[in-house]
Amino acid sequence: MMPAYLQPSVTTNSYSLLMKSEIPRAFRRLRPTNSVAAALIAFLITRSTIALADPASELAGFSIFDKIDIAELAKSNVRTEHGPPMNGQFLSVQSCYVASGSPAQQIEALRKWNPTKHSELKVFLHSDLPNSPSPANFAKLKSAPDNSAVGTLVAATQKVSSELQISKDEAKRFSATNASGGGAMPQAVATFWSEILAGRAASFIKGGTSAQQPYDHTGDSIRPNEEANSLLKQQEKIRRQFSGFLGQTGIGRGAGSLSPELYWELLEVDDRGVLTLGGFYSRAGAGGTYQAADILYYASGGYYVALALYQMWPVTVEGKASTLVWRGDMISSASLASLHGVERLGSESAMVKDISKAVTLFRRDNGGR
Repeated sequence: MMPAYLQPSVTTNSYSLLMKSEIPRAFRRLRPTNSVAAALIAFLITRSTIALADPASELAGFSIFDKIDIAELAKSNVRTEHGPPMNGQFLSVQSCYVASGSPAQQIEALRKWNPTKHSELKVFLHSDLPNSPSPANFAKLKSAPDNSAVGTLVAATQKVSSELQISKDEAKRFSATNASGGGAMPQAVATFWSEILAGRAASFIKGGTSAQQPYDHTGDSIRPNEEANSLLKQQEKIRRQFSGFLGQTGIGRGAGSLSPELYWELLEVDDRGVLTLGGFYSRAGAGGTYQAADILYYASGGYYVALALYQMWPVTVEGKASTLVWRGDMISSASLASLHGVERLGSESAMVKDISKAVTLFRRDNGGR
């Protein structure tokens, strides 16, 4: 899932198709006896070539990858590059690769992937959530690792620090007099976050990102819903490509007709522990294609929201069923707003490397090509 792809440096620091034609078997053996038959075979071959070229053509229409050789891409690792320039606190990266199996199989693999097995991704805890989340669903917080990143989160919570992205009402729920206790995350801290996360997850189910409370306990009012919409407004081609699908989700709006698969994670961002809530949506399209969206609609710090979109097409490479995958990552973070020139380029390059690493690990866990 997407949180594995979000690394500390993301928010801070610095195809000529060579596939075999799928011509019906009856025509493979047919000897043309007249010009009509020959024309018919030529027509079928042309149609087959056009059909095979469609994924690359569609990809070129909305992404930065205007020339992709699917056969060559299938022989290489993920291709990840800077996305179109974005203003202010926003940043984007795009990736494409070829994976084994059908788009439906890739979607299922994304649903099941648990990034905690890869320590380099710095995702400490990961857990799925039911459609009616409660504080009990965050019991894993009691087993948070004893490291410096978690320690910074605990310390910030005990002080109700201005670094915490919570609402004024949420801030009132913490009692400093009961903040003591054993373990890396004291019971009072775990209880506080369990209630906050359960409440925000329940709000997302009922009302999408528009139901999320603002981050306003220190005076500024940052609204996750506005941040999600701003990400898409600066990516017009992508927004058009996914508009029908996104209109059925709770991303940048109220609850949609599609039900999300919910999860939460404890990860590290800029050497600090961050608790995050996510929702994963997917929808099958014509011809075996799929679209998916992974939205991080809440974070206790480090970034405001993050969004990953996926477009998948079924392709055939060397006679095997495969999937051409495009992925677009967008993030909103206060720290990005102050970066310019070389610093911003450095942050973009770090994001490219981090996402490439995560996709490579995902593909390795799922058999690569």
